[in-house]
Amino acid sequence: MSQNPSTGGTFKKFIIALVVIIILALAGTGIFYYLRYFGPNVSDKEEYLYIHTGATYEQVYDSIRTKQIVNDTTSFDWSAHNMNYITRVKPGRYRLHAGMSNRKFINMLASGNQEPVTVAFHNLRLKEQFAGFIAKKIEPDSSSIISLLDSSAYVQKFGFTTDDVYTMFLPNSYQMYWNTSPEKFFNRMYANYQKFWTPERKQQAAAINLSPVQVSILASIVDAEALHDDEMPRIAGLYLNRLNKNMKLQADPTVIYATGDFTIKRVLNKYLVNPSPYNTYVHLGLPPGPIMMPSVNAVKAVLNHETHGYIYMCAKEDFSGYHNFATNEADHKANARRFQQALDERNIKR
Repeated sequence: MSQNPSTGGTFKKFIIALVVIIILALAGTGIFYYLRYFGPNVSDKEEYLYIHTGATYEQVYDSIRTKQIVNDTTSFDWSAHNMNYITRVKPGRYRLHAGMSNRKFINMLASGNQEPVTVAFHNLRLKEQFAGFIAKKIEPDSSSIISLLDSSAYVQKFGFTTDDVYTMFLPNSYQMYWNTSPEKFFNRMYANYQKFWTPERKQQAAAINLSPVQVSILASIVDAEALHDDEMPRIAGLYLNRLNKNMKLQADPTVIYATGDFTIKRVLNKYLVNPSPYNTYVHLGLPPGPIMMPSVNAVKAVLNHETHGYIYMCAKEDFSGYHNFATNEADHKANARRFQQALDERNIKR
């Protein structure tokens, strides 16, 4: 018995239609998955995503959702689970690019491919200021940095005391990861310190009977005195002359540091008797630590100081930032009178 031609044609049409439906379904599914993985999803709301040390995937996802870092949080979450990112969370500061796909975004996070930060510091007077500044650049808070600076046992490992450890931090511009721990930060600074103190520089320090730490302490005083870098070698030579003559340094910046009042513009006699070990009008020799973070130029000025006979100096009465230098007390007193008169004329009383 022969098959009805119309029935056979209908069956063929059915098969063709079914194949088309399957193809379209597969294509739709493929497009669906493609868009979820490869379609643009990262928004332009934020420049960086910060993931803190120890953060869980739920915390990362919450941050991404609340800061609207992706346009479709559902597809991100789905992709993160399918790519097993939930078990591969790494801390760091990640640069975001608008239009990044879930796949590219998650691969960056899972691989820890973060962008380093630039940490540049100089002229920070106190350890507390330094800790606060660094805490704004990298993940650790200021208290965690201060706790190491104030730990005798910790800084002793680097050959410092809590008084002089500040000399380890040489002003410069450093590249590091945002999630650098306080300990790794110290290690990085110490490595740079060792690199700076070459055998040649250590020999220069030994030639003036100072250790590298003492050079930096003296450099901090030179830095505080000198408004102009070109005068640093002369000021350094003056203080070395006083040290060699066993004279008190009598450096006004140490008096101001001892008071803790950095608004003082005129050092009065009542400040000179402060018993602080940092007051070089009271105590002989160098103070126990730096009175500010010394610049590299100031350190080099001590090592390459100017040779002369000056043992006195006083700020110039023209307020140019330069100093009048003297080899004897009589000339120094004359210089001081001119400066004091200039202060009186400007009604500067303290």
